[in-house]
Amino acid sequence: MKKIFATAILALMMLAVPSLANSADKASDYDKTIKKIRKELVTLPFYSVFDNLSFKFEDGTVTLYGQVARPSLKGDAKRVVQKVAGVEEVVNKIEVLPLSNFDDRIRLATFRAIYRQPGLDRLSLQAVPPIHIIVKNGNVTLEGVVPTKGDATRAFIAANGVFGVFSVTNNLRIDKD
Repeated sequence: MKKIFATAILALMMLAVPSLANSADKASDYDKTIKKIRKELVTLPFYSVFDNLSFKFEDGTVTLYGQVARPSLKGDAKRVVQKVAGVEEVVNKIEVLPLSNFDDRIRLATFRAIYRQPGLDRLSLQAVPPIHIIVKNGNVTLEGVVPTKGDATRAFIAANGVFGVFSVTNNLRIDKD
């Protein structure tokens, strides 16, 4: 009786091991696909501090979100994500911001106001600085990740001081690392 019971347990364990390995492989493939999509988006040639791109990946479908200042960037984002292995479909919900000289002046003035702040100037040295400045009809939204709460507050105050800005929304997140 003990022998039969031990054999049954062993058989169940042998069946479970391949399914665990398959689920680990699927999780690994999922993580690789996420990293590849992120890399493709942030290395787009015209992606800048004035654009905000994000995505959701589920069951082979990528949904792109965010705002871009250049209309061509919306199509470029979809094109590069479609080429990633594991992506079957791309839903593009990226908003193209209105082309406006007024907004362009606010973008540049806000960039200077934020990245000239002591302590925040070090963040401007990155290829794509972590604080993204989204301007739509004179309204500024700050997106991204900063090292400390103080950095988020300084960026918000600097953006509020820019001439011509109607409102500032601070969506900056704090880096947990």
